[in-house]
Amino acid sequence: MTSHLYVLTGASRGMGLAMAEQLLQQGHTLLCISRHTHPALAATAHKCGANLIPWIQDLADSVSASERLRAWLHAQDPTRWASASLINNAGVIPPIGPLRQSRPADLAQALRVGLEAPMALCAAFLEATQAWPLPRKVLNISSGLGRFPMASQAGYCAAKAGMDHFTRCMALDEALHPNGAKVCSLAPGVIDTDMQVQLRGAPGEAFPDQSKFLQLQAQGQLSSPAQAAEQVLRFLARPDFGSQPVADVRG
Repeated sequence: MTSHLYVLTGASRGMGLAMAEQLLQQGHTLLCISRHTHPALAATAHKCGANLIPWIQDLADSVSASERLRAWLHAQDPTRWASASLINNAGVIPPIGPLRQSRPADLAQALRVGLEAPMALCAAFLEATQAWPLPRKVLNISSGLGRFPMASQAGYCAAKAGMDHFTRCMALDEALHPNGAKVCSLAPGVIDTDMQVQLRGAPGEAFPDQSKFLQLQAQGQLSSPAQAAEQVLRFLARPDFGSQPVADVRG
């Protein structure tokens, strides 16, 4: 079986956990970077003969996380794998409410995890693998809220909008090199995760769009984490991946 290297953030729950499980089931090498590890992943790796490398790492400390990744990649033998991919999936939704009520610490946390850390990890990944003679990919998990504003969601919307735009810049950088990485900031659709629970449970007076999220659940329009993970990984495997630096899994 051909093995590929995947570096995945936010792999302890939701779509991130589902992506990790599916990649391990395919027998790949998976470096997971999360604040917590999930015991099911070790069992899946053992059962499928996959190589799981779990890191407990707070992505709010992007300097430490990116330097740790850079050092690890520099120590690897790239001939072990057919390709290498970084998937920035971790994100934080700050307390829901208008910006005037937001605490600076909550906004800082959301931007550090959702924007600063992905940028730093991309920089580390691209630098450390630039001489690797194999295909390299960067998949940033974005959101429709990075492209469409929503009241009471300024911190999260700003992080995802920034992710989209730095991915566009990164694509221009990588296109200048013969073996430049293929990159994309991808909206994965609407998924039934803890984030959706937060949005549905927010006080209506603080979150004017709460009813929209209640309707999505009531009408069965939410993808399961496993379904969303399968769609995202299928998108990552497409031969034209990276032809659009900003995309939506739904087309």
